[in-house]
Amino acid sequence: LLHRCQLRRHCICSCEIMPSSVAEAVTKERLHSSGEDYLKSIFILEAQHGSVRSVEVAEYMNVSKASVSHAVALLKKNGFLKMNQDYDLVLTDSGRAIASCIYEKHCYFKDRLISAGVSPETAEIEACRLEHCVSEESFHKLRKTYGY
Repeated sequence: LLHRCQLRRHCICSCEIMPSSVAEAVTKERLHSSGEDYLKSIFILEAQHGSVRSVEVAEYMNVSKASVSHAVALLKKNGFLKMNQDYDLVLTDSGRAIASCIYEKHCYFKDRLISAGVSPETAEIEACRLEHCVSEESFHKLRKTYGY
């Protein structure tokens, strides 16, 4: 299995400034960290396999199929995700922008933590927390100051 952050080349968003329409959607629809995790997982699986089904998301995230079903329904309702005629999950433009930015933050924090001597396992867990709580503005300034 590829190191998740090796897919960084698939990011379409520089995360310097999230498009205002996406930022408004996130705020308006109150996308929580769990929703961001689902979007990020779909983004990663799509980059690895091309198409994504709910069962693959459940396996990847180690959650029940029922949990994925509930999350997919909410993400579809809020315009972040669609399902095509083959029942593949497809990120919308706003869903892809969010997923890309969350993924980029994750990779940044995981790489920095590992560089600081944190074990890869701990860095993975802590990057998953940090990716949700650091604002786009702060992330941009961190990247500008410390590079990436």
